[in-house]
Amino acid sequence: MDFNVKTIVMTWLVMALLILFSWAATRNLSLREPKRLQVVFEMLYEGIRDLVRANMDPVKGAPLVNIVVTLFLFILFSNLIGLFPSMMSPTADYNTTFGLAVTVIILVQYFGIRYKGTGGYLKHFVQPFVLFLPINIVEELAKPITLAFRLYGNIFAGEVLVAVLLGMIPITADLLGGFLASIIWLGFSVFVGFIQAFIFTMLTIAYVSMAVGSEH
Repeated sequence: MDFNVKTIVMTWLVMALLILFSWAATRNLSLREPKRLQVVFEMLYEGIRDLVRANMDPVKGAPLVNIVVTLFLFILFSNLIGLFPSMMSPTADYNTTFGLAVTVIILVQYFGIRYKGTGGYLKHFVQPFVLFLPINIVEELAKPITLAFRLYGNIFAGEVLVAVLLGMIPITADLLGGFLASIIWLGFSVFVGFIQAFIFTMLTIAYVSMAVGSEH
């Protein structure tokens, strides 16, 4: 694990932006004439809430909604902030993504034990047979690794690919001073930022759903 001062600074900047965004979206709530930012925030919140309800019992999933909404916004803001000059995405550092992934897996264990009890939850490690214990443990350990490196790989690649394109393809680099290539990749990077935030959030919901779900 590395200690990257810029990653820490950018992470705190993202948290400050999230606080500012949440405050601006909710400071003057209105049912009759909601502002655009309020509408965007409500659509986002309701969309993720519906995803939770569609994948697990609404009562069990209620405490999870605020967590995954916050997780989605943090990852989204982290992914997009690196698109600005001199900035970097905290999620382009594997330390950040691994920390997020470990947090998610701890959350999964917490919800599983909370709703099934310690014995009831740990029982799934020896199903369908006791011999599956090592396989189930490896599978559980693999979850944070795949979560972390999927997000890290996509965002890190997005930050370096513009420089690679402009440096290795002379025609693209010379076309409008590289402006066209930058704009095209910028739009694609925004799309990837949204998609990766959604995938990470969706996998979090799925893992918790499997942990608390009733066996049939």
